[in-house]
Amino acid sequence: MLKEFREFALKGNMVDLAIGIIIGTAFGALVKSVVNDIIMPFVGLLTGGTDFTQLFVQLSGEPQTTLDAAREAGATVAYGNFITLTINFLIVAWVLFLLVKAMNRMRREQEEAPPAPPEPSAEEKLLTEIRDLLAKS
Repeated sequence: MLKEFREFALKGNMVDLAIGIIIGTAFGALVKSVVNDIIMPFVGLLTGGTDFTQLFVQLSGEPQTTLDAAREAGATVAYGNFITLTINFLIVAWVLFLLVKAMNRMRREQEEAPPAPPEPSAEEKLLTEIRDLLAKS
């Protein structure tokens, strides 16, 4: 049973999957940093620093000025967090689209330019000349 488990755990597919998960996690952290550290400051600048997460509509209870107080007072629709998550999703999707597009372009360029065949050796050139001379006779 231990032998079967070892064979299962060390299959190429399992190792590839583990590597994919690790790289995916690191890639996710990279994309999150691009969104939070590079793009979101510009979005904040464009929106005048509005904190969408605090936008809400209070459906019942005494009117409140903060989201937490409104939730304690009664039914509240907190639509601001949805707006924030939607903006984040669109930005992440756009960044991933640009990365995949760049990777596809590099892959196409690599496939389009196959390496030139190696120059025939002096021996091959001589044999080709001999073959051509024999073909003429």
